Amino acid sequence: MNQPLLSVVVPVFNERDNVAPLVNEITAALRGRLSFEIVYVDDNSRDDTLQVLQALKRDNPELRVLHHVQQSGQSTAVRTGVKAARAAWIATLDGDGQNDPADIPKLLTARVAAEYQVKLFAGWRVNRQDSGSKRWASKWANAIRARMLRDDTPDTGCGIKLFEREAFLDLPYFDHMHRYLPALMQRAGWKTVSVPVNHRHRTAGVSKYNNLGRALVGIRDLRGVAWLIVRSKRTAVEEV
Repeated sequence: MNQPLLSVVVPVFNERDNVAPLVNEITAALRGRLSFEIVYVDDNSRDDTLQVLQALKRDNPELRVLHHVQQSGQSTAVRTGVKAARAAWIATLDGDGQNDPADIPKLLTARVAAEYQVKLFAGWRVNRQDSGSKRWASKWANAIRARMLRDDTPDTGCGIKLFEREAFLDLPYFDHMHRYLPALMQRAGWKTVSVPVNHRHRTAGVSKYNNLGRALVGIRDLRGVAWLIVRSKRTAVEEV
């Protein structure tokens, strides 16, 4: 099998009704445009998500399926997929179907136009389709994060992103790190760009997060990321 130019990584947990529609949308957006693979990471779902994915492989040769033998969380699932990916560039999508795969070509176009130092193109949900309470919580969290981390990113929590695999794997790993990728990329010396993208209502399944739980974890993580930024040290290197 030829090495793909793009790997689309999708972490899932109990999303059996969203898997097939999303796979179909990904292939519709990318087939004929470039060589790609789809890497689904099932985070030990309790429903039959894994079986649905296995059945989809028959008609989707681009699809690969990885399975966590114990539930490990979204950041670990993303990292599992990125480590297994064969392309130099990674696109990520949330498995709930709220991200639109048709936006992946938009991110690829932004990459072509960007300078070499940009290693992350982050989706920016300019028209959120979540509940009022979730939108309010996200706005509050983004404001605090921007004040503490100064990452110049209006929507760091959007699941659709495009980034260089090597740059991602060089970042410090911790649970929930996927929410802080712009700040972590900037800490590593790279530039990031936010790209407006579509956002959709969830049509099946239920959200795996609640506002209070996310806020409590987020406060602790923010302090940790801020500490990493303060304690980081970069230096230019030349071979002589």
